[in-house]
Amino acid sequence: MSQSIQTHAMARVRHYAAQITPDQLLRSLGLPIVGIMAFLLLWSLAAPNVVTSLGTLPGPADVWEQSGNLWADYREEQQRAAEFIAMQEERNARILEQNPDAEVRIRPYSGATTFVDQIWTSLGTVMAGFLLATLFAVPLGILVGLNQHLYAAVNPIIQVFKPVSPLAWLPIVTLVVSATYVSDDPMFSRSFVTSVVTVSLCSLWPTLINTIMGVNSVSQDLKNVSQVLRLPFLTHVWKVVLPSSIPMIFTGMRLSLGIAWMVLIAAEMLAQNPGLGKFVWDEFQNGSSNSLSRIMVAVIVIGFIGLLLDRAMLVLQKTLSWDKSTATH
Repeated sequence: MSQSIQTHAMARVRHYAAQITPDQLLRSLGLPIVGIMAFLLLWSLAAPNVVTSLGTLPGPADVWEQSGNLWADYREEQQRAAEFIAMQEERNARILEQNPDAEVRIRPYSGATTFVDQIWTSLGTVMAGFLLATLFAVPLGILVGLNQHLYAAVNPIIQVFKPVSPLAWLPIVTLVVSATYVSDDPMFSRSFVTSVVTVSLCSLWPTLINTIMGVNSVSQDLKNVSQVLRLPFLTHVWKVVLPSSIPMIFTGMRLSLGIAWMVLIAAEMLAQNPGLGKFVWDEFQNGSSNSLSRIMVAVIVIGFIGLLLDRAMLVLQKTLSWDKSTATH
């Protein structure tokens, strides 16, 4: 059975490969490679001519070297953590051997935060902020889209707050969080909460606006059918409104996620949430000879993760949307 499935899969791969023309292969693979190589060449030629207070601008080779160093730091810290846990396990085993009723515990490793750890921190923060914005924007967008009077009341507020920069929101959010998020044993750090709220405030608008537009674009024929069938409000939303407006909602969510990722870096710099933004700020403040190269590594990683997040949203949109033509770019 498995052999037949494998044979069928190989046959499909050969079939699709045979349909790819040389022109399509050039556009999809050849030209991007040429563009990347040209960019790296120009970067290599221009970098030595840009002199800063920390030295010349690092070229691709310097950035590649520092990316390897950052990865080595992460692996070294992982090794230390494993040795720390193993040492405690050995100690606990000796204690239990002498006294089986003894209470033993293993303390978590609290070593230095590495670049990879900061990547995961930023991803967790941006997803928390994005989900919070989505949970607020989609239901509100549906309600506003279904009620023209509510739309007339809410639209001025949207237009006023939509262009506000995260740098303007951050001081207000910081003060509000400091005043309201008071606990002796908080579940999350204040810097994390501040970053999440700032990301949500700046990224919810595309989802909100596109949800309203999607609801307004529902076919009048579908609305008439819903009225004839006297569907309850929630059934009308679930069966009629959502299926028709999902393409627009996902377009807004893709835009919101991109904005959330850009806003996050600035928020982490100022709120000192231990993510990529704080890494860039710390390296800038450090001022060592390797700081510029490390900042460039962070810039490339930030851009690459942003691309991956957008592609992930595109795949999700293709999976859930009935209108596949809206999810091709």
